[in-house]
Amino acid sequence: MERTASSSVRIEPWSEADLELLRRANAPELMDHLGGPESEARLIARHERYVEMSADRTGRGRMFRIALSGGDEAVGTIGFWERTWQGRNVYETGWAVLPGHQGLGIATAATAAVAEQARAEHRHRYLHAYPSVDNGASNAVCRKAGFTLIGTCDFEYPPGHALLTNDWRLDLTPDEAGRLSPDRGPCRN
Repeated sequence: MERTASSSVRIEPWSEADLELLRRANAPELMDHLGGPESEARLIARHERYVEMSADRTGRGRMFRIALSGGDEAVGTIGFWERTWQGRNVYETGWAVLPGHQGLGIATAATAAVAEQARAEHRHRYLHAYPSVDNGASNAVCRKAGFTLIGTCDFEYPPGHALLTNDWRLDLTPDEAGRLSPDRGPCRN
């Protein structure tokens, strides 16, 4: 069990038992900014990747279920994974909080916890998030979790679906005094 910065939320490694959670997170209202719900076959393939990521201890990334302290019910998903972005190896993060649990700070607390997990890997300097420019809630999570807005980017997700996203970046490497280094550099001029 992984504790978050907020004592009311915890993140737990993804397991075989979390396929139903992924199905619940595949709701049209949660997938609206990501090209719509996925087919059952794609969900199963995604679930298998998530289980594999949870078992992998190479630092390439991990997936988690978000749960409320004091209960076993999962209320969302979150993770981080490697990608190459503008010639650099970085981590990317993404999350979904189920309807009925949104607007309570759960995504922000889980994002802070996943940043701590990524930081502990000591593998990449930056953690990025790429929410659609139209996704006010996810952009607010990035801001509240301490990410810096770098700029807007053209992104393709899922393959074949063009998105205009914001590139939010969190520096995972503290300077000598323990402060995080300032983020610089636009995504697109």
